[in-house]
Amino acid sequence: MSAGHSLGPSAGAAAQPHATNVARWFSLFAREPRFAAAPAWRSPLRLGLGALVVIAAITAAMIMVDAPAIGAARRLPEWLVALFDQVTDFGKSVWLLVPIALALAAIAALASLPLAPMSRRVLAALAVRLGFLFLAIGLPGLFFTIVKRLIGRARPLVERGEAFDYRPFGWSVDYASFPSGHAVDAFAIAMAVGALWPRARPLLWTYAVAIAVSRVVLTAHYPSDVLAGAVGGIVGVLLVRDWFAARGLAFVLGPRGSVRPLPGPSFARMRRLARQLAAC
Repeated sequence: MSAGHSLGPSAGAAAQPHATNVARWFSLFAREPRFAAAPAWRSPLRLGLGALVVIAAITAAMIMVDAPAIGAARRLPEWLVALFDQVTDFGKSVWLLVPIALALAAIAALASLPLAPMSRRVLAALAVRLGFLFLAIGLPGLFFTIVKRLIGRARPLVERGEAFDYRPFGWSVDYASFPSGHAVDAFAIAMAVGALWPRARPLLWTYAVAIAVSRVVLTAHYPSDVLAGAVGGIVGVLLVRDWFAARGLAFVLGPRGSVRPLPGPSFARMRRLARQLAAC
């Protein structure tokens, strides 16, 4: 497991109050970095080439794709639009952030119980992984919620056929099209969950692409908006993942700059923890 400290007191000590357990959990993230090397994707050459490709792709989409795509979306059959209208709501990060926050609060409370040292380490490992998910999904969404309102691009629903209508610093929902917040959230979810459980990536990326497509089908965003949102969500997760990996929390940084997830608690240990909790 990736947590080097337990969430609660040591064996034989009195149970700590809830606030103390929260402080102990946050102390995991205050540790100094253990790995000095930077992940391979952050090399100057890769960052420079990647930035050029992304800027070129978004610019090309704005010029050549945005207006025709919205025009085509307005001609789609009503049943298809209604279907994507149901799908798009699942792109909101709140569906994961609220349960994760409740789970973290529950872990902080459970750590006050008289548990065995191994059970405390299991709780710590779970808290680290849930903390990663919460930050990796929540921070990009929060950041781009502010950025999109400062950029002030009009949504397709506001100015029909006009893909270059901007009102910077207007702080209006109608002028908050670039980047797509749903795309940021969906791709951050796919990237963050997939970073911990790589086998789920095909399903997660399918989900993220479906959310991105839904925003164009509903004429809530242009294709360039969802492309920028996807890149923003992915990069945001990578930065949070790298921060965790540098401290040996949930991830480990390899000698060549590769980042891989550390094994989490086994099902056997999870079952023992559940039995111990039930007996308390």
